[in-house]
Amino acid sequence: MLQKLTIQNYALIDNLEIRFDKGLNILTGETGAGKSIILGALSLILGQRAESRYFFNQQKKCVIEGSFKIAGFHLNSFFEDNDLDHEDETVLRREISSDGKSRAFINDTPVNLTLLKQFGEKLIDIHSQHATQEINDPEFQLLVVDGVAGHHDLLADYQTKYKAYRKSLTALQQLIEQNDKAKADLDYYQFQFDELEKAGIAADEQELLEKELYALNNAEEIKRNLLGAHFLMHEGETSAIIQLREAGQQLSVVEKYNSEVEELHERLKSTLIELKDIAAEIEIIEQHTITNDARAEEVNTRLSLLYNLQKKHRVNSNEELLAIQTDLSEKIAQAVFGDEAVEKLQKQIAAAQQELEKLAAELSANRKKAIPVIIQKVLANLTEMGMGNSALEIEQAPLAELGKTGVDGIRFMFSANKGHALADMSKVASGGELSRLMLSIKSIIAEYTALPTIIFDEIDTGVSGEVANKVGQVMERLAQNLQVITITHLPQIAGKGKSHYFVYKDDTDVATKTRIKKLSDDERVLEIAKMLSGDKPGESALQNARELLNSVGR
Repeated sequence: MLQKLTIQNYALIDNLEIRFDKGLNILTGETGAGKSIILGALSLILGQRAESRYFFNQQKKCVIEGSFKIAGFHLNSFFEDNDLDHEDETVLRREISSDGKSRAFINDTPVNLTLLKQFGEKLIDIHSQHATQEINDPEFQLLVVDGVAGHHDLLADYQTKYKAYRKSLTALQQLIEQNDKAKADLDYYQFQFDELEKAGIAADEQELLEKELYALNNAEEIKRNLLGAHFLMHEGETSAIIQLREAGQQLSVVEKYNSEVEELHERLKSTLIELKDIAAEIEIIEQHTITNDARAEEVNTRLSLLYNLQKKHRVNSNEELLAIQTDLSEKIAQAVFGDEAVEKLQKQIAAAQQELEKLAAELSANRKKAIPVIIQKVLANLTEMGMGNSALEIEQAPLAELGKTGVDGIRFMFSANKGHALADMSKVASGGELSRLMLSIKSIIAEYTALPTIIFDEIDTGVSGEVANKVGQVMERLAQNLQVITITHLPQIAGKGKSHYFVYKDDTDVATKTRIKKLSDDERVLEIAKMLSGDKPGESALQNARELLNSVGR
C-alpha cells in the first residue's frame, strides 16, 4: 500500500506531500490542474526515464519518494535475491539532477533503474484509458487465468524445473557439437598427444639441462681455474696452506708469553682446517668436471626437441606443454567416450521432460477449472456496469512443445454487443467498454491474488449516469481487497471514495504551482456538487452530492 508520496521540483510542483489511505482514494480537479503530473512523478520511482526539462526549477534536483507498506505481499525473496534490506515499510526514492543524471534507492540502498522498475511493478499497477492494450497481451491473459487457478507454488516449481531443463538442452547441444568436433579431429589430437607423450617431458627438465649444457660447454675453463685455485691453496711451495702453517709455528713460540696470541693461534688453526676442506672440495669438483662432447651433443639434442615443441605449440615452458598434453588427453577421451556422456545427458533430459509434462498437465487442469469461473464473474461485473449483452470465451489450446508456463496457449475472445461474433477484445469494444472490461478483470484478480496498489487514470471515460454509478460500485468493491487510487471526472465515482483529494493550481506566487489537499466531509459535498452542476452549485446539486456520498456501500 502506498502510504506517502513526496514530490520535489517536478513540473508544476515545487514541494508536495500526499498521504494516501486504505481502500478507495479519489483524485479530482480541473483539467490541467496537475493530476497526471502526480502520476508522472510517481512513475519515476517505478523506474521510468526522466527528462530535466520537466523540472520546476532547473537549478535544483528533482526528488521523488514513496513510502510503501509491503507486509503480506510475499516480497522477502526479492529482497534476498537482490541483497536488499527488507522493511515492512519500504521507501523508494529517485533523485534526478538538472544534467539528467539519476540515482535510485530502495531503503537507502542504491539500485539501478531496471531493479527499481522490477520492484515497482510488484507494488503499483497503473492503469489508464490508453493502457487497455494490455488486455490483449497473451501473457496478461494467462496471468489472469493462473491468478484465479491459484496454483502459484505449482507454477513456480514448474518454472524452476523448466529453466533447468532448458539449460540441460543447451548443454546437450554443446556436448554433441564438442563430441562431433572431437571425433573429426581425433587423428590430429592423437598425433599431437603421442608426440608429446613420446617426448617424456618433465616440468623442471629444461632448466636442469640448460645448466648442464652450460657447464659442458665451458668444462676446460672450469677445470683450469679450479686447478689454479687448488694449486695456490695447497700444492705450490708458497701455497696458502703452507704459509698459514708456518705462521702458526711462529705464533706457537710466542703464545706462552702472551695469552692473546694463544687465542689468535687457535683461530688460525681453525682457519687452516677450513682452508684444507675448501681445497679438498675444489679438487673433487675439478675431478668431476670433464670434457664430454658426446654428452653435450645429447643434451643439446634434447633441448632442441623441447624448444621445437614449445615453438610448435606457441608456449614458453614445459609446464605449458604438459597442460596441452592433458588437454589433448581430455579431447581424445571426449571422442572415445563422448557418446556415453551424450546418452547419459539425454536420459536425464528425458526424465526431466517427463516430470515437466506431468506438472504441465496439472497446470492445464487447474486452468480449465478456472476458466468458467472467470467468464461467469467477468460477465456478472459487466452486466452490473451496463454491458449485459457481452459475451466472453477463453480458449485454452495446447502448445506444440513445453513452454515457460506449461503447454497452454490462452486467448480471450469477446463481444460487447448481442449477435456479434467474438474476436480479440481490441477489435470489438470501444475505449469505454475496454476500460470496464479491464476493471472487471482486475477486480477478479484482486479476489484471488495479493495485487499491489492499483491506480486508475480516468478509465471511466465514456460512461455516465447509472453506468458510472455501477463502475463506482465495482471500484468500491475492488478496494475492499487492496488500495485503489482513481483519477476521475465523474461525481458518481467520486462519491464512492473513502478519501478524496483535490488537485488545483495555485497562482498566488510568482510561478503557478500544483497543490493537493485532502477534502473534509463538507468540502467533499461542495466539490462533488461542482462536478454535477458547475462552479456555483445550487441547493439541489448540493443535496444530490450528499446523496452520492451517503449511497449504498459507504
